[in-house]
Amino acid sequence: MSENDKEEGVVFEIALALSKWGESKGDQSDEDDCVQVLVNEFRKKGLIVERVVGLQNEFVRLAAPPEILGKAAAELKFRKRTRIGMDFPFEWDQASAFVRLPDGSLFSWCERFRCYNHIIYGIVNTGKSVLVLKSDCTGVDWRPGESLLRKLEAMRIVKEVFPLHDERKRKQLLKSWAMNWLDFTSQPIDDICSYYGIKIATYFAFLGMYTKWMFFPAALGVTVQFVDFGSLQLLVLPFFFICLISWAVAFFQFWKRKNAALSARLQIYDLAGDESEYKSLRTEQSSSASPSERMKKQISDRMKEKASFQREEWFRWLMRLRNDAFIILSIICLQLPFELAYAHLYEVIGSDLLKFCLTAVYLLAIQYFTRLGGKISMKLIKYENNENVEYRANSLVYKVFGLYFMQSYIGIFYHALLHRNFRTLRQVLIQRLLISEVLENLLENSIPYLSYSFKKFRTVRNKLKCEKGSSTGKPRLIPRIEKDYLKPAYAASIGQEIEDGLFDDFLELVLQFGMIMMFACAFPLAFAFAAVNNIAEIRADALKLLAMMRRPIPRADATIGAWLNIFQFLIVMSICTNSALLVWLYDREGKWHLSPGLAAILVMEHVLLFIKFGFSRIVPEEPAWVRAARMKNATQAEKMCSKQLLRSISGDEKWYGGKRKDE
Repeated sequence: MSENDKEEGVVFEIALALSKWGESKGDQSDEDDCVQVLVNEFRKKGLIVERVVGLQNEFVRLAAPPEILGKAAAELKFRKRTRIGMDFPFEWDQASAFVRLPDGSLFSWCERFRCYNHIIYGIVNTGKSVLVLKSDCTGVDWRPGESLLRKLEAMRIVKEVFPLHDERKRKQLLKSWAMNWLDFTSQPIDDICSYYGIKIATYFAFLGMYTKWMFFPAALGVTVQFVDFGSLQLLVLPFFFICLISWAVAFFQFWKRKNAALSARLQIYDLAGDESEYKSLRTEQSSSASPSERMKKQISDRMKEKASFQREEWFRWLMRLRNDAFIILSIICLQLPFELAYAHLYEVIGSDLLKFCLTAVYLLAIQYFTRLGGKISMKLIKYENNENVEYRANSLVYKVFGLYFMQSYIGIFYHALLHRNFRTLRQVLIQRLLISEVLENLLENSIPYLSYSFKKFRTVRNKLKCEKGSSTGKPRLIPRIEKDYLKPAYAASIGQEIEDGLFDDFLELVLQFGMIMMFACAFPLAFAFAAVNNIAEIRADALKLLAMMRRPIPRADATIGAWLNIFQFLIVMSICTNSALLVWLYDREGKWHLSPGLAAILVMEHVLLFIKFGFSRIVPEEPAWVRAARMKNATQAEKMCSKQLLRSISGDEKWYGGKRKDE
């Protein structure tokens, strides 16, 4: 931010990266130039605009006064919390009636970003003729009704629209969050939500609670691993297993409660939401039609609407069934033989060096196959013909998790359940939990930094080559906005069309949870390794977001969505796998006969399944104060809507009766 920005208090939040046509182009004020026309249109919309010439690109920074954002929010019909606790469509003229955020602003980052998009992409040619604008090498035909920004993006004149970091808030979060090692799991969730949006805040709230709760099984696992209980040693692993399942069930039930409370508290940040999937048939009704005619028309429209929804519902269901079948067959026919071949070779090879080489080749190959499978899943979802973003995101999560589930666990199942080789099983678990986690964290944080450093070096080198032999004086420094542009986007490894980088972070947590839970009886120390890794993960992810990545595009999801269902599935799987491990472990040691051991563990398995599905009835998913506040708001809304509806009906009847008398 320049000195002028600091003096005027302007915070630029959005930037456009433009192709740089020449050194003199940035100062040229040709009124027919397409970029200059775009800048002028931005100013007409009330935006504060600043053009910055970088070493390799030109940039346009945008800021919006509160009244401009307020008018855009009113056009978008944002629903915001009022001072009486109810949610109403926003009106700029009644701005004082709406609740402000803790930092004093009227709109959250997610809402502001949507307003910016509405403004900048809403610049269209309102005339009736084509306007021919100039560019460096060709003309730009701006057709009536066409968005100018989308036109320039299609022609690659505008390379990208991206959000900017607020340096003051970023440095504050670096100090209070990423660099705060005094409290392992403490995080400023409100500040994170204000700066990044509710989805990222929900992820870090979940990660913090998960890590804090992990201390109990970690301490229990260390005790089981290193303490000799003498004659009670046979009962230690079943007791450990029961404690783990009870811990996991309790954790996710209490997470649901915390998530409900968190959503109620943070919902003021992102009440705008996405448009509902429901789209009614719009029909014009004659003002002179009688009430009976209008009622018949409404019934007819309702029947047509119902038939349309049924056709769309069954078509989407068939498309999803086809895609799911394709993914399952691909896993069975392609990935399963590959995973079993690797597990078998690892079992029969005696040389540690050959095992290491085999593992290295396997890890390289599997990264390619799983990412390819993820991209195929992304393409399949596009053919499901569903515009609901949450539905598409959940569908993607289930498909990609199926691929990673096979890749992560089938080899471990092979060692544990077929060969019953617990020594090899522990080696594989240590490799996955220690080596893989450490390498993933190093790559996850070093690759963005190396990518940014390389782009920065190449930009400076190209600039020096262009200026070689010219008398331009001392070399220019790379501006801050260009540094932001060169940083990698916070995107998922399978693409950013549906999901952002949180997809990979949640996937990493899910795979870790499955590994430590499903094979807990074989390696109790796994929870201690996971706890240490998660403590580092909180700060590493925070540092990655604040220092190594661009500011992410905000998303309004307030829950962890389909990931919660996968966690619940893994709890059930862990009950089954650990029961099998206990049966084979005790039979292998010769302490029990198979029949009584199997009977006892089967009883324990059913008891744990009862605990899993019965605990949710004991502990409500929603705190009482959240439920009471929701019911209060619903009651107030019902009263107000009923009064307005009765007035409207009464007015219509009086108007119709008066018209009949006049006739």
